[in-house]
Amino acid sequence: MKKYYGSIDGLRTIACIGIVMMHAASNSNYSLNGFLYESVIPSFTNFVFLFMAVSAFSMCCGYYEKVLNNEISFSDFYGKRFKKILPFFGILVLLDVIMSPSVGAVYEAFADLTLLFGFLPDAGNISVIGVGWFLGLIFVFYLCFPFFCVLIENRRRAWLAFAVSLFYNYVCTVYFDAGRTNILYCSCFFLGGGLIYLYRGEIAKFSRVIAAVAVAAAVAVYYAAGENTITCLLVSLSLLIYAVRAEGGMLDNRITKFFGSISMEIYLSHMVIFRIIEKIGLNTAAGNGWIQYAVTVVGVLAGASLFSVVMQKAIALFFHKIRPNM
Repeated sequence: MKKYYGSIDGLRTIACIGIVMMHAASNSNYSLNGFLYESVIPSFTNFVFLFMAVSAFSMCCGYYEKVLNNEISFSDFYGKRFKKILPFFGILVLLDVIMSPSVGAVYEAFADLTLLFGFLPDAGNISVIGVGWFLGLIFVFYLCFPFFCVLIENRRRAWLAFAVSLFYNYVCTVYFDAGRTNILYCSCFFLGGGLIYLYRGEIAKFSRVIAAVAVAAAVAVYYAAGENTITCLLVSLSLLIYAVRAEGGMLDNRITKFFGSISMEIYLSHMVIFRIIEKIGLNTAAGNGWIQYAVTVVGVLAGASLFSVVMQKAIALFFHKIRPNM
C-alpha cells in the first residue's frame, strides 16, 4: 500500500508562497530595506529547486515501482500529464496573449501550448507566462521519467547518477552557459529527490528534532556561504527529509493541504494576478512600506488561489460534460 506523505503539501505551500513574496518584491518599488527584504525574500526564488526535488519524490511515490515492473500504460501516463497541465496553463497563455498581443506572443503561445518548450535552448526567455519556464522543465522531466527510474533502479546506480549530475551542473555553468531552465543543470535536484525516495524507510526512523536541526543548519550555511548549487541542494533536500520524517503539525494540516493541491496553479497564475492588481493600483494604495507589501502579497495569493480553484472546478465540469461525447 502506498504511503501518503501529507507534509509534502507543506513544502509545496512554503515554496509557492515564497515565490509569490519574491515576485511581489522584485516587481515593485517599495521603500524597504534590511536583511529580510534585501536578502531573505529574494532568495525565495530558489524554492523552484525545492519544487524539483518534491516533484521527483512525488512521482516516484506514484509511479517508480510501476515503471520498473512494467505495470503502467505510458499512453495513460502521458495522457494524465497533458490533461492535468494543459487546460489550466492554456487558459493562462491565451489570457496573456490577449492582454499583450503581438506576432511574437503568438509564436511563444504556440510553443507554450505544446508543453514541449522546455526543449528550446532559450526557454527562459519566453515572455508569455514567463514563470512557465519551470513548467516546461517539469514536463521534460515527466517525458524522461522512465529513464529516470532506470537511473535510480538501485542505490549504487542512483549515487553514481547523482555524482554525474553534479558534475554536469558544474559543466553547464562554466562551459555551456546553461542555467536553471536547463534539465541537465537541474538534474541533480531531481535525482536528489529520487535518492530520498530510495532512503525513505531509513529517513522515517530519524529523530524529528535532528531533522529540524539539519534544516536550520542548511539554511544557516546557505546564507553564510551564499547561493550556489550545493547550498540550494542542502536546503531543498533537508526540507524534503524533514517532510518525509514529519507527520502532522505545521506541514500537514488543512491549510497546507489546500495550498498544496493548487500550488502549481498558484505558481503559474500569480504574475497574471499581480499585473491585474498593478493595473487597478492595489499594489500602491497603502503607500510603499511593509503594510503595502503585505497587502500586495496577500492580494496576489488570494487572487491566484481563487482563480486556481474556480478554473479547476470549471475545467473538471467541462470534461465531465464532454466525456459522454468523447
